[in-house]
Amino acid sequence: MGRTGTVVTRPTAGERARTLAYGIADGVLAGPGVPYAPVSAHITDDNGRPFMLIPSGSPVVAALKGEPDLPATLRISDVAAVPLADRVRGRAWLHGWITELRGPERHAAAMLLLRLHPRPELLDLAEDGEWTLLALEAAEIEVEDAWGSATLEPEDYADAAPDPFVAIEAGLLTHLDSCHREELAALLPGAKPGDVRALSLDRYGMWLRCAGQGDVRAVFPEPVSDLHGLRCAYRRLFGVRRP
Repeated sequence: MGRTGTVVTRPTAGERARTLAYGIADGVLAGPGVPYAPVSAHITDDNGRPFMLIPSGSPVVAALKGEPDLPATLRISDVAAVPLADRVRGRAWLHGWITELRGPERHAAAMLLLRLHPRPELLDLAEDGEWTLLALEAAEIEVEDAWGSATLEPEDYADAAPDPFVAIEAGLLTHLDSCHREELAALLPGAKPGDVRALSLDRYGMWLRCAGQGDVRAVFPEPVSDLHGLRCAYRRLFGVRRP
């Protein structure tokens, strides 16, 4: 865990995994005899347990018939909101067992999914209908991103929290990229507006992609937890670094 003095400057592996699994990044399921089954929408509860909406005709649902649970992996790919040549920022793999949700659990998971994915089919999700809701109990979690690779136990994953900006990060990045390219360029000596693009943002700082320099980390003066703190971090970061 990166530190400057006593200030934490980077997310833990648990935070990174919980952020990737939150439900914004694309996911697919893989299981016995099913190498690739797209997940239409997914989200995690407060403990990081994934709930997944998939078509009832998916081979994963067929494989579940007659099985109380099924070994499977939820594979997640995180793609930058800003158009870049290489947009994949990170990947996560949640290995465990999937079960089909029914009754009150099914309804609760549908309501949770609606908060992030306002899909009309979630408003009237009939059992044995066109859509199925699955839950995954993770036994092992892997994450791979700009900070490297890590393997997590379920307890460490559950105890962590996703980044507070995960649900709005895409909008923040596109705003920075379209309206603040001069400020971004000023963060790196010799860079010109347009050379520096905002690749990702979290409570500890930003990853920037600079033409000729690759990916560079800009750390906030201190971690932030809300939009007010983020605006203050912007002002301090841009103000100190600007020529």
